[in-house]
Amino acid sequence: MRNEPKKKTSSILGYAIFFFTIASAVIVALYAYILSDRLSGGNRAVISVVMLAVIITLSLLCTLFDIVRRKIMIDRPVREILEATEKIAAGDFSVRLTAVHTYEKYDDYDLIKENLNVMAAELGKSEILKTDFVSNVSHELKTPLSIIQNYVSLIGKSGLDEETRQKYVKTVLSATKRLSDLVGNILKLNKLEHQELSIETENIRLDEMLAQAILSYEELIEEKELEILCDFEEVSIVSAPSYLEIVWNNLISNAIKFTNNGGKISVSVKSDGEKSIVKVSDTGCGISPETGAHIFDKFYQGDTSHAQEGNGLGLALVKKVIDVLGGEISVKSQQGKGSTFTIVLKGLR
Repeated sequence: MRNEPKKKTSSILGYAIFFFTIASAVIVALYAYILSDRLSGGNRAVISVVMLAVIITLSLLCTLFDIVRRKIMIDRPVREILEATEKIAAGDFSVRLTAVHTYEKYDDYDLIKENLNVMAAELGKSEILKTDFVSNVSHELKTPLSIIQNYVSLIGKSGLDEETRQKYVKTVLSATKRLSDLVGNILKLNKLEHQELSIETENIRLDEMLAQAILSYEELIEEKELEILCDFEEVSIVSAPSYLEIVWNNLISNAIKFTNNGGKISVSVKSDGEKSIVKVSDTGCGISPETGAHIFDKFYQGDTSHAQEGNGLGLALVKKVIDVLGGEISVKSQQGKGSTFTIVLKGLR
C-alpha cells in the first residue's frame, strides 16, 4: 500500500511562484519610479506617465503569465478530467488518465485522476460481473425450464403406464424446486447487497439451532448412511436467526451433498472470548486450490458432477450473510480428504 502523496511540496512551490511574481512586479515598479524621478528631475507629469506605462505593462505581463499558468496547470487537467468523466458516463470504462507529477509530488488534479482511474477500473469489473451474472442466470433458468417443458409434453402423451408417469412428475417437481430455489437465492442476494433486508436480532442458542438444522436433513443423512459427529458447547449469541438459518442450511446440505455414502460430517460450536466459532467438516471430495479461490463467487461450481443439485449461489449467499452480520468465514480443504468451513461470529451474551 502506497503512502499518502506529499502534496504540500507542490502547494508551497505554487505559493512561492505567486509571491515572487507579485514581489518582482512591485520591485520593477519601484525601480521604474526611482529611475523616472532621476531622469525627469522630479517632474511629476513625466513620472506619472512612466509609472502608468510600467503598471500597464506589468499588469499585461502578469495577466499573460496567469493565462499561460491556468492553461497548463488548471484548464488542461480539468479538460482531461471532464472528457474522462463524459466517457465513463457513456459506459466507456477503459479510460485511464496520466498524472503530471511523480507520486510523491501529486497535486489535487493528480489525485482526482488516480481516483478516476480506480473508479473506472472498478466499474469495468462490475460491468463484466453484471454481464456474467445475466449470462449465468439465463443458463440456470434455461436448464430447469427445458426439463419441465420436455417432461410435461411426455406426461401429456397417451399410453404411459402409471409408474413412468409418476417418474416424470417427480422429475418435473425436482426441476420446479430447483427453479424456485434459484429465484429465491437471487432475490435474497439482491436484497442483501442493497441492504434491503432488515436485521432483527434476538438471543439465540447456537448449539440448539445447529442441532435443529442437522435434524432437518435426517432423511438424507440416513439415506447416505453418514456418520454425524457433534461437539456442541452451550453458546448463546445475539444475532439474526433468519440469516443464520441460511448459513447452516447451506453448509450442512453441501457437506451431505459432497460426502460419499458412509462418510463422516462433523459440526462443532464453541465460545472463544467475545466470539463464537462454528465449524462444519466433511470427508468428501475436497476442494482444489483453484476452486478455493472462487468458492464464494456467484454461480461458481468447482465440482460439476453435482451441478444438477445446486445453482452456485449457496456459498455466495453464505458469504454475504456473514459479511452483513459482521463475522468471518474461511475454508480449509484438501482434495480427496474433505473440507472444513469455519465461521466466527460476534455478539456473545
